[in-house]
Amino acid sequence: MIHLFKKQQDIVKKMSDEELLRQLLFTQIIILIISICLAFFLFDSYNAFISIFEMNTKKVFLIGAFVALSIIILDFILMNVFPPSFFDDGGINKRLFQKRNLLEIISLTLLIAFCEELLFRGVLQTHFGLIVASIIFAILHIRYLTKWLLFTMVVLVSFLLGVVYEWTENLWTTIFIHFVIDFVFALQIRYQYILDHNKGDGE
Repeated sequence: MIHLFKKQQDIVKKMSDEELLRQLLFTQIIILIISICLAFFLFDSYNAFISIFEMNTKKVFLIGAFVALSIIILDFILMNVFPPSFFDDGGINKRLFQKRNLLEIISLTLLIAFCEELLFRGVLQTHFGLIVASIIFAILHIRYLTKWLLFTMVVLVSFLLGVVYEWTENLWTTIFIHFVIDFVFALQIRYQYILDHNKGDGE
């Protein structure tokens, strides 16, 4: 298993940043297609499918913002407790976001949030339950398996998103939470890159 992870890391290292971006976009398109296909067979009707997108501003922005902020604060606390090596994902996220402008970061994080929440919460959890959806979500992020802290956080966040979805019965809430979390950390990567770049120019 570890050999497979190392092989995957070697493949990623050989890819350019743009190839890595195309791979991300391809993956999200596949997730979206799978979601649509499964929804076609699993939902009883079009109205049943659309009902998971019913907008409730209070749930989306109040509950969503509270949960997202709580997760972000917890993550920042952990980042100050554990050494950086515990959060090393092989530099994939850094390469994906450090040179993106604001519009690109918004677009990418929104796409990821929508596609993944549609599949894992909207389709899988709706029909197979919280546990199954959370396990499959964790498997999707299996590249974190050799980093116990990252993998634990992914599993816990996935489970929490599932609980929020069960509670609110509103997919937009978990999409918003997922988007805010990814957006904030992508901005952090971009900001750190700008700081390091400016520091290098000043020396």
